[in-house]
Formats: sequence, structure tokens, C-alpha cells
Amino acid sequence: MYDDEELSEIRNAHAEWEAETLDPVLDRFGERSERFATVSNREVDRLYTPADIADLDYEDDLGFPGEEPYTRGVYPTMYRGRTWTMRQFAGFGTAEETNERFHYLIDEGQTGLSTAFDMPSLMGLDSDDPMSIGEVGKEGVAVDTLRDMEVLFDGIDVGEVSTSFTINPSAPVIYAMYIALADQQGVPREEVRGTLQNDMLKEFIAQKEWVVPPEPSLDLVTDTIEFAVEETPKFNPISISGYHIREAGSTATQELAFTLADGFAYVEACLDRGLAVDEFAPQLSFFFNSHNSILEEVAKFRAARRIYATVMDEWYGAEADASKRLKFHTQTAGQSLTAQQPLNNVVRVTIQALAGVFGGTQSLHTNSFDEALALPSEQAVRVALRTQQIIAEESGAADIADPLGGSFAVEALTDEIEADAMAYIEEIREMGDGSVRDGVLHGIEQGYFHREIQESAYEYQERVDAGEETVVGVNAYEVAEDTEPDLLHIDETTRDRQLERLDAVKTDRDDEAVAAALDGIREAVAADENVMPAIVDAVKAYATMGEIMEVFETEYGTYRERIGVA
Repeated sequence: MYDDEELSEIRNAHAEWEAETLDPVLDRFGERSERFATVSNREVDRLYTPADIADLDYEDDLGFPGEEPYTRGVYPTMYRGRTWTMRQFAGFGTAEETNERFHYLIDEGQTGLSTAFDMPSLMGLDSDDPMSIGEVGKEGVAVDTLRDMEVLFDGIDVGEVSTSFTINPSAPVIYAMYIALADQQGVPREEVRGTLQNDMLKEFIAQKEWVVPPEPSLDLVTDTIEFAVEETPKFNPISISGYHIREAGSTATQELAFTLADGFAYVEACLDRGLAVDEFAPQLSFFFNSHNSILEEVAKFRAARRIYATVMDEWYGAEADASKRLKFHTQTAGQSLTAQQPLNNVVRVTIQALAGVFGGTQSLHTNSFDEALALPSEQAVRVALRTQQIIAEESGAADIADPLGGSFAVEALTDEIEADAMAYIEEIREMGDGSVRDGVLHGIEQGYFHREIQESAYEYQERVDAGEETVVGVNAYEVAEDTEPDLLHIDETTRDRQLERLDAVKTDRDDEAVAAALDGIREAVAADENVMPAIVDAVKAYATMGEIMEVFETEYGTYRERIGVA
């Protein structure tokens, strides 16, 4: 962007500024700290100039929105065409209660639904399982059978709304239930829109919700992708998630690198299945965290698009533009929320949401200010949604595509994060002897990802404990406060009401049809066929979540057995 003579002049002028203008001020006043760094402990310079991006090629490295390498955004008009989808996470208690919250959010202007499930549903257990005691409906909605899905979307046309499902080991069952619901409502499958998280590799890396071992888990994910390509082309069968990797304590670079490595592992699994890259890649989506260091987060998102476009082209032979566009959902950082002075979280969430918007996200969830204490209250949910609406309608942040592009600091950070993330990805690829898929599986088995994340998390906590990292209200600016604020509480009768519906379903259904449908899943597994059609048949027969997942545990074994956990 600058020729050698101009860069030389800029470097000389910079040195002159340091000697004549900066140094006298430093000698007299100093600075707030000897070292300045992001939340990820990436050191940042005092000042950035064109000399910091001397190797930047505008056309190859930046380009224009909607064109490769998509650094500046995946669509030409970005938010001037339409704003990001405002997709607030919601789910608690029974299907009736969450349905009420869904309608409330739609009435308040939300443009997409996002479903949180309780722990038994996440782990593929029925509400009447002994392991479910104390957890039914507590951190999300309880879904045991298709009947719960029918109640959950009562009065909601699934042909008109895009719905996200945050669920992983039992994701194929929830996906099948949503398809069955669409069939009931008469919505053509090709019109069903939404996203399934369904990212099992990140579960083994960070979140630890798993049932069967990594290899069969990867096969099940590939089944859902293959099925979605054929049956629900507008539905994203996977949301490859860095969010939970970051929540576990990774740096921004580790979040980006490990997430993209997982994504490339799924690409290789699909290619091994015989799918053409331009057939399935447009339906892949991603999910990132947005933390407090706003410039680092913007740079991370921009680097993500550039790496993805390059690798999909050069490593996997993608030709279609849609196969090289990295589309992602963003959620503000739950890990950053504090129980102390919870209203401060409104400010944190606003900064993080702005980073997502400046970084070009396709959809956004803003956390509620009381989530460090309990499930979000109605008031807190409304403030979180209004935060997005104010950014979209009042701030002007949505009016310019890639508004921070061209900033010397942002471009330099984008380059740094890209280089560091690619170094990680190449290391993972080497662990798999040239296969990212095998490298990720090897890394899971050998504890590579766990060690990397744990070291970063420990280092961060050390900085907080030493006061080197300020957390307002926690290790600075503390005040005496009410320790018993008004919070959302889950009705203690939730489990009883859920068990009543589950029992009624089991009483009313055709047990022979259920048994035949479960046998159909076993036969598909034994024949190494795609299991999704058989799962759809099973949920339509009102087989339960637990009954279906038990088939997979029997056929594949459990990961608990693999690692020797009772």
C-alpha cells in the first residue's frame, strides 16, 4: 500500500516523534503500565503506523465486502442490506414456559429463535432417568419426545422463523424432531431454516458433553450434514463452535485456531464420505465468542474469514463462493460476566456486541446482565435485546461495511492473529500426518487441546489474582451490595409436570411401532448407512430421547468406558 520510500519516511518520522515528542512526556509522567495487553495477553504497541502493515496487499489481503478473501465481510452490502439476526438464547422449565418466552421475544422484535436445553436433554437422557433428578428444566427446556417439540413451537410457524438449537450429543434427535414438526405443519423440508450446534469435536476439546466416543460421534455429525444437504438445504446442520473453547479459558487465537481446525476436520470427514465440497460447505456455519478487548476481537473475526477462504480454496478445492464464505454467529462472553455489581455487565455486553458487529457477524446473542447469578429474568432479557437494537438503529455501527478496516492497529492485529492461528492449524495437521481430521482426533486422545487451554486459563487467573488484569467490581472498585437480588427461579413442580407428559406419551403411543423404529436405527448402524431417516421415523413414533440415544450407546459403546469413568 506504500512504496519503500514512503515507508522509510514514515519510519524516520516515527523515530523523530518518539525522540522529540514522546520521550519528554514519558520522562515526566510515564504511562499507566509498563506493558499493555489484551484479555488474551497479546501485547499491543503504543502506536501503529503504515510501517506495521508494510507487507499488506490491499487486493489479496483485504479486497472488498462480498469478495475473496472476505476479510471485509461476506456480503457486499453487509448491514446496509439487512442487520444481523438478533437471536437471543432462551429455554427453561417445561416446553410451555419456554414457548411463552419465545412469543415474548418475538413480540419484542427478536428476529430468530435460539433454544437452550436442560442437562438431561443435552446428555441424551429422559426426564425420568435417575441421572436427571435435580436437573429437569433447570438450565434449559426439557425435551423428551416429539410431543415436547410440538408444545415448544405452539403458535409458531417453523416455515417463517429461523431456529437455532444449542445441543450436541443428542443433536441428531432434536434435528429429527424439528423435521418431524415441519412435516406436521406442512412446511416443505427445503424451506426449513435454522442451525444445529452439533459440534462434537469441541465437546471433547472443551465443553465435555459427550455420550459415544469421538470417532462414531464424528460419523453421526457427518450423517446430519449429508442428510441436510439432501433434505433441508436452508438449514445449517452444524455450528462449529469456538465459543465454549473460549469460555474454557483459551486465548482469542486458540479459539480461532481450534475452531477452524475442527471445521476443516468436518470438511475432511464429509469428503471421505464422498460428498463434493461445493455441495456441503455452503451449509457449514461457525459460532464465536466476543470478549472485552474490542480490537482483538474484530481482528479475530476478520482473520477467521481470510484463513477460511484461503484454506477452503487451496487445501480442499472449493470453487463456489458460498463454500469459501465463513458465516458465523456470535455470543458475548459469559465468562466475563460478574455476580458482583451485575449491572456493570450491561456495559461489558455492549462492548462485546459492538465487537461482533464491527467484525461482521451474521447473528448475535447478547448475554443478560444477571446470568452470572441465574437464568435471565424477563427484564434482563429485554435489556439484552434492546442493546442490539440500539447498536443497530442508533449507533451508526451498522451503516458502514467493515468500519474499522484500514486502521493500522486493526490490520496489524488481523495479520498477527492470522499468522498465529495458522501456526496452530499447521501443527494440528502435522499431528495427523497431513490430515486435520486425524490431527484433531489425535489431539483429543493425547490431551493436547486440554493442556493448551488450561495453561492459558491458569495464566489469565494469575493475572487477575495479581491485579495485573482489572475486573471492575471484582478486584477493583468493589462496593458493598445486595447479595440476594430478585432472580428467576425454576418452579419446583417442573419435573413433576414434565414426567406427567412423558408418562402420557408412553401410555398413548404404539409400543410395537416404537420398537420397530428403534430396530431401524440399529439396522442402519449395522449397515453403516446414514441414521437420520431412521431417527426421523423413531421420533414420529414418539420414541424418547433416551431410548434413541441408548441405541447408540449400545452399538458404539460410551466414551465413559473409553476413558475409564464409571
